[in-house]
Amino acid sequence: MNCRHCGIPLTHTFLDLGHAPPSNAYLTREELNHPETYYPLRVKVCDHCWLVQTEDYADADKLFSSDYAYFSSTSSSWLAHAEHYATTMIKELALDSQSHVIEVASNDGYLLKNFVAAGIPCLGVEPTDSTATVAEHLGIPVLREFFGEALGKKLAAKGKQADLIVGNNVYAHVPDINDFTHGLRAALKPGGTITLEFPHLMQLITQCQFDTIYHEHFSYLSLHTVNRIFSSCGLRIWNVEELPTHGGSLRIYGCHSDDIRQTQTSVTNLLQEEADRGLQSLQTYQDFQPRADKIKDDLLTFLIDQKRNGKKVAAYGAAAKGNTLLNYAGVKPDLVPFVCDAAQSKQGKFMPGSHIPILEPTALADYQPDYVLILPWNIAAEVQQQNAVFGKTSVRSVTAVPELTIQ
Repeated sequence: MNCRHCGIPLTHTFLDLGHAPPSNAYLTREELNHPETYYPLRVKVCDHCWLVQTEDYADADKLFSSDYAYFSSTSSSWLAHAEHYATTMIKELALDSQSHVIEVASNDGYLLKNFVAAGIPCLGVEPTDSTATVAEHLGIPVLREFFGEALGKKLAAKGKQADLIVGNNVYAHVPDINDFTHGLRAALKPGGTITLEFPHLMQLITQCQFDTIYHEHFSYLSLHTVNRIFSSCGLRIWNVEELPTHGGSLRIYGCHSDDIRQTQTSVTNLLQEEADRGLQSLQTYQDFQPRADKIKDDLLTFLIDQKRNGKKVAAYGAAAKGNTLLNYAGVKPDLVPFVCDAAQSKQGKFMPGSHIPILEPTALADYQPDYVLILPWNIAAEVQQQNAVFGKTSVRSVTAVPELTIQ
């Protein structure tokens, strides 16, 4: 396999998580009787451009199917994050009824509905029917396509270039990151702004967030590498913000390479910090596997101990990161009998690989567990606030990443 960005042959493994089904391929009861497709889940690192990337096995159209089960609006904290972003960008970019906003991977309209409410024309690009339908019911026009250079040029030819292009947690999901970035350039007006949010590789390594690795994520991104990709495609990163979302993310601000805006010190400072933390050192990546193995071993030991001691454990949050963790640890319903989730699209289904049933959050009160394993650790505080069962002193919450923590 060659690097998806620079084409150099990949010879170094960052992490090997064995074989697993796609993390968002939730199963119906009928599908439990059918063979389940597993793919190798191995991650390579390019020692030329330092792009961290999964091996090529699964196609995007198999991962992001028409019944894709991830709906952004399920998380109230993410909705608040999106609303604040929209309000800020409308003000800073002076967006109005003559402007045009494009969101790539617009999901269920969680973000663009704020621009619709402000009377700003917008367009969502979203290939999954399940989420696009919800967005359209909110009055958001949606193109049900995968984004790339061809679509970017088509939009430009139709006079649909954007003053603002938004991509939240999509940049890591695209198999051809160069084509996608060329598409951003084609669809951007002169003087326009691109903002992309994505989990920061530096935080993944620092906090050993190996459960954020799954087939739907083709790339794991540092500012160094994204800066290289943008430069090669005629774009420039002129500002960057560090965000707490998803365990630590970046929001980069891009423009055409000849834009008059000056590159901010935030960019040069973070590039230097990444270098200081070893993100361009092969040893940093080679040291990661044993750290991930310890997290897996500690969780499995905890679950087995609770079973032997007669304690009851349930889980909360049927998130993709939870599927990575459970499948790598080999956890089945004998250790975690069910997981609760607020998303109705997941309720009544089963976790891929582990086949743990997904129930409504009310099941926690009926079961009265001793421990609740919160799989989406990045929103653990939100989960605790929204579920009354955590108000009971006898129920303790557990997170596994970056280390086993019991509260």
